[in-house]
Amino acid sequence: MQLLKYLQAQGLGSRKQCQALIADAAVQINDMVCTDTRMDIDPQTVSSLKIDDVNLIPVPLPHFYIRLHKPADYETSHKPQYYPSVFSLLPEPLRHLDMQAVGRLDADTTGVLILTNDGQFNHRCTSPKHKLPKIYRVSLKHAADDKLCTILKNGVLLHDDNETVQAEAAELIDAHTLLLTITSGKYHQVKRMVAAAGNRVIALHRCAFGSWQADDLPIGGWRFFQPESDQM
Repeated sequence: MQLLKYLQAQGLGSRKQCQALIADAAVQINDMVCTDTRMDIDPQTVSSLKIDDVNLIPVPLPHFYIRLHKPADYETSHKPQYYPSVFSLLPEPLRHLDMQAVGRLDADTTGVLILTNDGQFNHRCTSPKHKLPKIYRVSLKHAADDKLCTILKNGVLLHDDNETVQAEAAELIDAHTLLLTITSGKYHQVKRMVAAAGNRVIALHRCAFGSWQADDLPIGGWRFFQPESDQM
C-alpha cells in the first residue's frame, strides 16, 4: 500500500491533506520520516505512527475490530438524537473512519459493544442462524424468584411481535439481579422479555457478546482485537 493511501486509510484526511502532511515531513512511521507519497507501506509492520511528533494509534488494515466498554447515555449511532454518539468515545482521527457497530445497545444500556469496518464479520455476528450468545446482567424493579427464570426459558410472547422468544439461559444472582443469555437480537428484546414475564428492567449491562467482554476496560475505554485470537 502506498504511503498516501495508507494515511487516508488511517483517517488522516483527504488525498490533498495527506499529501500536505507528507510534503511537510510531518509523517513518521516506525520512527522514520516519510516524504515519498509512493513509498510502499506494509500495514502489518507498522508499530508506531506519528504526525507532527504526536503519537497516533495505527489502525490495523484492511479490517479492524474494536471492543468498547459502552457507558450509559451514549447512542449507538453516527447520527445521535438525544445523547452523544458512542463513536465520539474514540480518539481523533479514528472516530471518523467508516465503521459500524455490530448490533446496537440502547442509550441507557452499558457493556461490551463491538465496532468494525468488516461487513462480513458484522453479518456473521448478527445473523440469526449463527445464534451468537449475548449475556446480560439485568437489574429488576420487582423482587423475583426462580419462576421468572422458568418463564423466560420456556418463552414469552413479545408485545406487538406475535412471536414467542426464549432465553438460552436465565439465572438469578439475587432477588433483583438476573443473568440472562439470549441468541437473537430483537429491538429492546431483554426489556420486552422481562416485561412480558411480569417484571421491569431498571438497568441493563451486556457482560458478553459471543466470547468477547469489556469489563477489563475502563468505562468508555476501547481496544483493538483480532476475532480469531481474542478470546475474552
